[in-house]
Amino acid sequence: MDANPRLADLRRTGRPNRAERAGVSLTPRVLVVDVGGTSVKILATGQDEHRSFASGPTLTPGQMVSAVMKLARGWNYDAVSIGYPGPVLHGRPIAEPYNLGRGWVGFDFAAAFNHPVKVINDAAMQALGSYTGGKMLFLGLGTGLGSTMIVDGIVEPMELGHLPYKKGTYEDYVGHAGLKRHGKKKWRRHVADVVARFFAALEPDDIVIGGGNVKKLNALPPHARAGDNANAFRGGFRLWEKDAALPRAGWRSKPPA
Repeated sequence: MDANPRLADLRRTGRPNRAERAGVSLTPRVLVVDVGGTSVKILATGQDEHRSFASGPTLTPGQMVSAVMKLARGWNYDAVSIGYPGPVLHGRPIAEPYNLGRGWVGFDFAAAFNHPVKVINDAAMQALGSYTGGKMLFLGLGTGLGSTMIVDGIVEPMELGHLPYKKGTYEDYVGHAGLKRHGKKKWRRHVADVVARFFAALEPDDIVIGGGNVKKLNALPPHARAGDNANAFRGGFRLWEKDAALPRAGWRSKPPA
């Protein structure tokens, strides 16, 4: 039985229930799962401290779900949001992640969690949590380079990090591998150059630079503001809000039969 009456009515009838039509808020309690190349972080509605465990190149989706459910014991939630480190279409991963194990494409997350699930690109989830309006470009400096545009509330996940740049890709130069290979000083110059190129090409009103490595910048590039990894959790909660900005590709709580 669904713990949340709003989810139950939506699933059964496709319409909001009587309490929601009367204006009573029935936003579900959400468990947000931020899947990264080095760690998986989780936070649930009503909790103040996130929890985490190490990920890595052998982590499968089944192992992730088992570890999350174990770590989330004692937390109450009705639905799950997953930030996935790769491209997502119609709420489903369409390519295996670069820095994790195999088996993510085609995996039934809703069945594994036994809860409704929305899957979104991890950079898009952090972007959604950072968004304040207009045309925003989000760049996530982490294991790779995450990228998302939000234009007037429409979320457009992108894969800019894999486009050609110098002798490799943008991600090769401003991702974690580029930081280790070139050193902090050159890496900062590459970040500034990449941000300037994207600003000129995409003409955003606002640039947010997030991800774990943003703190390694001694100064932010022009037109940019620093994001916060906590915004990924905010974005995961927003996915289930009635008036949330919507990813252009859409999502489904379960893959279609």
